Amino acid sequence: MELFKEALLIKLSTPLYAIVIIAEIIFSFIHNRKIYTSKDTITNVYLTSLNFGLDIFMRTLCLFVLGYFFQFHVITFTNPLVYWVLLLIFLDFVYYWEHWVDHNCRLFWAVHFTHHSSEKFNLTTGFRSSVFQPLYRFFYFIPLSFLGFHALDIMFMYAATQIYGILIHTQYINKLGFLEYFMATPSHHRVHHANNLKYLDKNMGMVFIIWDKIFGTFEPEDKNEPVKFGLAHDNLNKDSLVDLVFHEWKNIFKDMSKSKKIRIKLAYLFNPPGWSHDGTSLTAKQLRGQNAQKTSQILKLTD
Repeated sequence: MELFKEALLIKLSTPLYAIVIIAEIIFSFIHNRKIYTSKDTITNVYLTSLNFGLDIFMRTLCLFVLGYFFQFHVITFTNPLVYWVLLLIFLDFVYYWEHWVDHNCRLFWAVHFTHHSSEKFNLTTGFRSSVFQPLYRFFYFIPLSFLGFHALDIMFMYAATQIYGILIHTQYINKLGFLEYFMATPSHHRVHHANNLKYLDKNMGMVFIIWDKIFGTFEPEDKNEPVKFGLAHDNLNKDSLVDLVFHEWKNIFKDMSKSKKIRIKLAYLFNPPGWSHDGTSLTAKQLRGQNAQKTSQILKLTD
């Protein structure tokens, strides 16, 4: 039954994607905004195909692992409405932490990097998948099994929230009023894909933005600082589909070779992107701190 529901979800979402993407392409053409290119769109389809293939390959293992831990669950739900609402909330919560780790541990940033590699931002950007994410994503779902959620239901809810997560990759929807307070909106997600220093590593939520507000990773879109999409430090070979997937891995190994100390090698692997042992590059947090210090010094001089 659950597999049928997930198959039905795919059948319903596919024409929805087609309609909204075609509409966005038409609006982009009419308004001469140039937010689509054929090369970028084909690349997005290529990357999501790789991700989908690996996801199918990992599905059996994922269901086995989650099913195994379910036998130790501590809660038995009797109210279906409570069950599904809590599953949505808890799944989005664990997704937030998966996404946070992807941005703050370089090992996982090397996987997630691909999703942020486009200088375009449109509905097909949502399909620019982190190819190797299915290899580890299900580990984050294990606590949900402990809480009493069935493996197939977890996978179904993840697929459902992914639909929403794809639809907020658009520049054609402005701020959404009161929804901005608790939902992840297109405005919030534009910030997430921006390479402006102010916006780096912000707005990790897929459905709800409340986690970012609670844990200090929230940043509203500022009309005085238009978003610039793409990577903060970009020496990516955009003509190489292989480089799109393995680019950051090559950079990691290059940086690890800078020192013979195991401690430093591991730091390049597990510290945030931008970290360096000799200060030749800085993390987003360090750069923001540096900018704040300069601003403070300038203000003192002007007093």
